[in-house]
Amino acid sequence: MTKVLYPGSFDPMTKGHMNIVEQASDLFDEVIIAVMQNPLKKSGLFTLEERMEIIKALYQKMNNVRVISASGAAIDVALLNECKAIIRGLRSLSDYDYEVQLQQINKEMSNNKINTICLFADKEYQFVSSSMVKEVFNLDKDISRYVDPIVWERMLIKKRSLIR
Repeated sequence: MTKVLYPGSFDPMTKGHMNIVEQASDLFDEVIIAVMQNPLKKSGLFTLEERMEIIKALYQKMNNVRVISASGAAIDVALLNECKAIIRGLRSLSDYDYEVQLQQINKEMSNNKINTICLFADKEYQFVSSSMVKEVFNLDKDISRYVDPIVWERMLIKKRSLIR
């Protein structure tokens, strides 16, 4: 069984992320979405537990997608879960430069056991980022093109709870 890890903060999970998961699930036996706690990022919109809950709801009907939470280095999570590769989504040339560096470090840290596979989001999602979605959402604009209805609803609930 070929398992791959798709790590990220997913705050929130966008249709771009989902597009990468769909592509990976067609290529591999199991896609493990690792919802990561990034200590370098300031607190996000959703807690780690909320992100896990949302992503599990999105993929409850997909048998070859598993959602876990993790902290630390993605390469360690990949090794612990016996993954053959780490999946990364690419949107732009600047993403590529960063991913090349990350791939080289991960390959070295795993003693050449873990490869990095970059997948390109479909063209309608290549400009979509979690940061952009949060910014548009905070301007009270329609984000239905960028996130699943489950995500949008949870964002609305979160916003209402923060206003109180």
